Amino acid sequence: MLKNRFLLYILFIALSLTGCAKRGSITGGSMDTIAPVLVSSSPRNMSTQFNGTEIRVDFNEYIKIKDVNKQLIISPPMENQPLITPTGSASKYIRIKIKDTLQPNTTYSFNFGQSITDNNEGNPYSQFKFVFSTGTYIDSLTLGGKIKDAFSQKTDNFVTLMLYEDNETYNDSTVFKERPRYVTNTLDSMTMYSLENLKEGRYRLFAIKDDNNNYRYDPKSDKIAFLPYTITVPNDTLYQLELFKEKLPFNAKKPKQENANRLIAGYEGTAIGKDIKIKVANAATNEAIETLTTNVKDKDSVQVWLPRNITADSLSVNMAYRDSIKDFVIKFKEMKAADSLLVTAVQKGGLHFREKFTLNTTTPLTAIDSTKISLIRKDSTAVPYTYVYDDFKQELVFDFEKEEDQKYAFTLMPGALRDFYEKENDTLTYNLSTRSLNDYGNLRIKLANVNRFPLILQVLNASEEVKAEYYSEGETQINFDAMLPDQYILRVIYDDNGNGEWDTGNYLEKKQPEQVIYRKGEPIKLLALWDVNEEFNLGG
Repeated sequence: MLKNRFLLYILFIALSLTGCAKRGSITGGSMDTIAPVLVSSSPRNMSTQFNGTEIRVDFNEYIKIKDVNKQLIISPPMENQPLITPTGSASKYIRIKIKDTLQPNTTYSFNFGQSITDNNEGNPYSQFKFVFSTGTYIDSLTLGGKIKDAFSQKTDNFVTLMLYEDNETYNDSTVFKERPRYVTNTLDSMTMYSLENLKEGRYRLFAIKDDNNNYRYDPKSDKIAFLPYTITVPNDTLYQLELFKEKLPFNAKKPKQENANRLIAGYEGTAIGKDIKIKVANAATNEAIETLTTNVKDKDSVQVWLPRNITADSLSVNMAYRDSIKDFVIKFKEMKAADSLLVTAVQKGGLHFREKFTLNTTTPLTAIDSTKISLIRKDSTAVPYTYVYDDFKQELVFDFEKEEDQKYAFTLMPGALRDFYEKENDTLTYNLSTRSLNDYGNLRIKLANVNRFPLILQVLNASEEVKAEYYSEGETQINFDAMLPDQYILRVIYDDNGNGEWDTGNYLEKKQPEQVIYRKGEPIKLLALWDVNEEFNLGG
């Protein structure tokens, strides 16, 4: 009996302990946040008198290599990229197989950026650098500074910094043809740069957004920044470089026939489209053909409007822009009929106080009869207006004094518009309405520490779209009324040549882009019914 009671007591205690036990799940411990660590290498890092072709680096854990072609920076750059293994699989080592003939008495640096990570959690061995010298010592001088875009507030990533030795072989074409002596890259998260392991000397400093990854400047694709003078190393100055895209020389392309009455004439380089002059003639008879030239929106092309019923097997086209002149002959084919006159409104329904009512036409206009165009308020009274037609843009712009909470009706009677093909519009009516001024805010800007005039003050949204601008030849208090509520960025362009726009630079002409300054700090928050007064200090 006592034995049975003892067994029951033991069973009771066991059940009690089981019931009190805390339920849970087995965990794998804390997450690994420690980057890999180099444990050995052959040769050792920072070795001198290296004359081999292979390097091995061992780590304390399994690692992976990713984006090595984009992240790895070798300075001086090699003509033939070394073979880095293994890639795509975990390993405790990296092997570097050198395919170039190494230069004598030169310090080489392999910066792996963020390409080496541990196998489990992807912790990067950030900016791991392997350095060796083919000479008797390691060059240790540095040069640094900052990269920015010459026009935009946003700076490109993966910008290449290049140092060329300023010696007897250096000239203005070197950056187009030769690899630099030293390179580094801002990679994907930095605007600051540091060129390291340099030897003492005289250098030329460049930065390029190197789309071809060939360490040479290609004006067709690359942005460039440069210092127009020689610098010496050692030097503790921080150099700021401003990237810009050059305007390429104008180069006309052979026109293409779009339809029975229109050619598209493309070009390379930058041009003021309305200054492109095009002459068309019958190639067989040399008889001139009347044409009109207009813009192709957002493309480096113009469209050439031809009259109806052309009877020619081929057309000769003369395309000229300033001192560039080219002649083309194109076969003229039978194609579908020409474009018809269609009119579209840019603003549909609502019209803000800072806007002008704008119409676009599919074909160029040759006549506008304002007696057949009326603007009427909601009380049926007429409103005076003015208009301007931009024949190159095919854009008809109306301006008038707008009242708040008002409704307007623009009516274009038949024959108000006539196009290049003698086609006229049918009746067109556009109903517009304005809002209360209480829906808008006013922005008052005081410019301080202005260096020079003229200048252009621009108000931008978060996407850097220009929402308002003012051309100042001396004014420092500038007001922008009836602005839509938004967050705004301010930009000033010093318009040194007085042409009303920002001008880029030119490397061969040693011309830097016109200076652009952004207001520092957070964007300006403008709400409805607010009057916001802000100072824009251009001095710093």
